[in-house]
This record gives sequence, C-alpha cells and structure tokens, in this order.
Amino acid sequence: MTTSFSHSMPFGAELTADGAVRFRLWAPGQPEMAVALGGSDLALAMDPIGDGWFELVTDRARPGSTYQFVMPDGLRVPDPASRAQQDDVNGPSLVIDPASYGWRSGNWNGRPWEDAVLYELHVGAFGNDGTFDGVRRRLDHLARTGITAIELMPVAEFAGHRGWGYDGVLPFAPDRAYGGPDALKRLVDECHGQGLMILLDVVYNHFGPEGNYLPLLAPAFFTERHHTPWGAAIDFSRRQVRDFFIHTVLYWLTEYRFDGLRLDAVHAILDDSDPHILVELAETVRQATAGRQVHLVLENASNEARYLKRGADGAPLHYTAQWNDDYHHVVHVLLTGEKDGYYRDFVDDPAGRLMRALTEGFVYQGENSAHEGGAPRGEASGHLPPTAMVNFLQNHDQIGNRAMGERLTTLASDEAVRAALALLLLAPQIPMLFMGEEWGAKEPFLYFCDFHDQLADAVREGRRREFAAFARFAAPEAREAIPDPNAAETFERSVPAWPARETERLADVRTLLSLRRERIVPHLRGAVCAGKAERPSPDSPVAASWILGDGSRLSVVANLSGWAAPSGPAPAGDMLFETHEGLGDRASAGKLPPWSVLWCLDGANATGSAAS
Repeated sequence: MTTSFSHSMPFGAELTADGAVRFRLWAPGQPEMAVALGGSDLALAMDPIGDGWFELVTDRARPGSTYQFVMPDGLRVPDPASRAQQDDVNGPSLVIDPASYGWRSGNWNGRPWEDAVLYELHVGAFGNDGTFDGVRRRLDHLARTGITAIELMPVAEFAGHRGWGYDGVLPFAPDRAYGGPDALKRLVDECHGQGLMILLDVVYNHFGPEGNYLPLLAPAFFTERHHTPWGAAIDFSRRQVRDFFIHTVLYWLTEYRFDGLRLDAVHAILDDSDPHILVELAETVRQATAGRQVHLVLENASNEARYLKRGADGAPLHYTAQWNDDYHHVVHVLLTGEKDGYYRDFVDDPAGRLMRALTEGFVYQGENSAHEGGAPRGEASGHLPPTAMVNFLQNHDQIGNRAMGERLTTLASDEAVRAALALLLLAPQIPMLFMGEEWGAKEPFLYFCDFHDQLADAVREGRRREFAAFARFAAPEAREAIPDPNAAETFERSVPAWPARETERLADVRTLLSLRRERIVPHLRGAVCAGKAERPSPDSPVAASWILGDGSRLSVVANLSGWAAPSGPAPAGDMLFETHEGLGDRASAGKLPPWSVLWCLDGANATGSAAS
C-alpha cells in the first residue's frame, strides 16, 4: 500500500482540483507580470489581485510543463517557489504533481532524538554517481555502522553542476544535478524503510549570488536596515517574506517527509520582529507536525540557549538541539595545538574548557571572546539536557573552511583521533560524524563551486584574501596555492575514496556505536549533568559524569594529551570502554597514558560486557 503527500502553498505552481494549474507570484516591484509556457514566445497575462500579488489559472499547463515568469521588459525568470527546474537556476521551472509519488513508508512517524547518531554528507561527493540514488545505495553501510540519522548538506537549487549548496537560490527545488524530486523522495522513503532518520540542511539567512531574481520581482524582500556578509538582509518583518520561509520548512517536512531540519547560521538571520522568525517558525512546525518526531537543529555562533528551552515534560519548546562549535574548537586545539582564528579563544586551559563543554554545553556563556574583539558571546546553557548539544570532531565547515581542506586525520595522530572518537561517541550529547570519518578518510574536503567569468574570479580571489591574516598564507605566493573553488579538480579531490575492506577505524566506530545503542541510548531521556568534576591541577585529565534517566551514573576520564597525566581513582561502576587494555587499573595507580579514555557505568542497569 502506498501513500501520497503534498503541501499546499499560496504561491508558485499548484494543481487545482479540476486539472488546471494556478500560478501565483508576489512581485510588488513590477507593474504587471505574465507566464510563458513551454518556451513559447506567447506570454499569458497574470491578473493583479492586490498587495503586489499576480495570479493566472490555466488549463494549458499540466504536470511536467515548463514555465517562466515574464517581466514587462521581456526578461524571463524562474519561479522563486519552483518545485523543480528543467536545467539550471536561470532556466524554466517545472510544474510538479507532488502527489504522484507513492510512499511505501507513509506510516513512519520518526524516532526519538535520543536515538540520533548524525552523519553529515554531501550528496554529490558521497555516492557512486553524485546523486540521491547514489546515496540511497550506500544506506546499508551507514545502518551497519550504527548511524541512525543522515543529515544532507543543502540540496536546494544552486548555480552550476557542483557546489556546497549554501549558495542556493530556489529553496523549494531539489537540485537537478542530484536527481530531482522523485529521486529525493526515494532516498527519504528508503531511509525510513531501514529505520533511519534523515534531516536536511536549509539556508534562510541569504540567497546565492547567481540566479536570485527576488530583488527585481520584490525589492521589499530585502532591507537596508540590516546587513549581512552577503549584502542587504532578508526582511523578516514582512508577512509575505515570513510566510515564504515558513512554507519552505513545512514543505520539506510534509511533502518530502524529512525528520528534521538543520538551520544554517541563524546568527545571521537579523529580525527585529516580535515574535522573532525563529520562534514563529518553530511554533508553527510543532503544531503542524504534532504526532511525529520532528527535530529542528540550529547552527548559531551566538550560543543563544533561549531557543533550546524545554517544557515541563522535557520536550523542546522550539529547537531540539544546536551544533556545538565550542566542543569542536576545544578538542581541535587539544589534538592539533592550532591557535589561529577562532581557536585563539580556546588555547587557555583547553582541558578545563572541554570539561565545561561536556558538563554545561557551551564553553562561552557570556564571557568575552578575543576572536570577536572582546565582545561577550553566549548564554548560560548548564540547565539544558546534554542532548540539546550536537558534538562533532569534523564537519563540512571545520574541514572545508580551512584553506587546504585538511581532515583531522591528517592533522593529528591516529591514537589522538581514536581517543577523541571514544569521547565523542559515548558521551550523552548527540554525536555527529562527517562522511568518511567512520573509516578514517584522509582526502580533503575543499570549498568548491561552479561559477563562471567575473563571479568565478571574485569568489576565487575573495577566498584567497580570507586567509591573508593567517601566518601560513601571509605571502601572496602561498595564497596562490589555495585551490580554485571553481576548478572541477577541486571537487574531485573532495570525494572520499571508499575503502575496499573494513578499516581498524571503522571497527572502532562500530564497536563504540554498538555500546552507545545498547548501553546508553535506552537511558538518555532525562539525563542531567552530575556536577562539574574538580581538577586538582592543570595537568589532570578531563573528568565528567552524568545521571542518566534510569538513575545510573555514566562517567568518563580522558587524557587528550601526548603525555601521561596524573589521575585519581577510576570512576565507580563497571568499565564500559577503555582505549588501552587495563586502563582502569592504571588510572587507579595514578597515571593515565597519553591519548586515553575510560568510560564507566554505575547503577542498576549498568551490567554487561565492556570493550576496548
């Protein structure tokens, strides 16, 4: 038995009950608008219906028809609410019948957030052929590894054939290079069939530099009151603008059945309205998806804990979790010793700062940030459950925003990375891996795009200028060596080579995720920090513990350094995992060897076999 799903929108191309197509567009910047069907020279006039809206209902279009909106000067543009494009962002849009896809897993309602082990991937670089179907064919590997939730980097239509997706311009249209609407629905459907959640990364803070015609159609979509790194800010004080983005969220969650969304860089969403667009968006989602397990995740450099509030029952009122960059930064400093850029905020007592990230969430909770020019950053987060944080060692940003795209596997020793993974994957925070990390991929993940002419030159030179302040790239000839984002080779170098057989790293990750699934996840709901551990000296190892939902205590001691660290007694309870055989006895004897992690579980449900 199959089921169909569709989300009705007040704009774009919508099928009517009698088989016609209704085209509707908000274009207050134009005195009149028309629709051209099928590349015809003939343009059908749209009726003005007030407040800058234009509409046409016609039986001359059907599913599969191409169309463009036509301005008075003859310029033809795609539909800003296009569900699919025939070619690239500047070409015709396609009329889509969303109900034509028959879902096999239509009764799927999701999984609890506590189950989540996230896996971030880029569709073009992950599968055999760079498509949604290519990713679908790799799902068995992810499920066997212990991944429970896939997170796709943005797939909304962007200019060219390759790109990270953060320069998208048509936020309702899956990029045609990846396979289009039905291919994406097949991927989501298959994920649910295998018990996997799937989340989508979405960008609501700016549009890309090519293919965005909203400034011509609706200049009021943007405001000069605020500016972002990409220019004039999106004007969320306007009802039409708010509705546009709220519908994109509902569209992905209902028509495509995604289990959640990751909202990119919400600190760059500048909104003076009350309620803030982030609040209205989340409240709308919670109401519209009642009965489903839907998870909303933020990237927010401002560390605003207010968006992660929980209700009396422990459920998130607005957002489920946030990517915790602080955790990444402090672990990266410990493993690599790097001090450039934002890492400068974490070089002072990094082990102590890591303990704060483990026990309280954010490292910066209102303290002044040297990297931000001394400005305060963050809000108190110790009251939040550990599952409100998504922790990671690598992601697309932290690898790809490096000039040479190096992965952690090439910056730190194998034993250092192994220890960091043992800390990440058994901690009560939600862990995330980046594609290839599970087997120890060493290929870089570079910034790549597919722009041309002057825009390509501007992007290439702009990226090289970004690194001028770094000592390694102070010399012009050093910056010239930074890969050209527009070169096809830059993308090709970023595709991880799948191993022919199981690696030692993959075996470690599978062991850790099996322990997480069997021994920790069933008791995560209701987990709280058991109190910040005391460190007798700056050389002492990291120590933390949490009371899980069943009352048992999960504890860790970790030495993330290249030298032996003085240690007190091992944590109470049964040893759950140790990076070195006999580590518990060695800890009790007063020393933890370099790059070592010991996990213990104490309580009624703590019995079972351990691993090392």
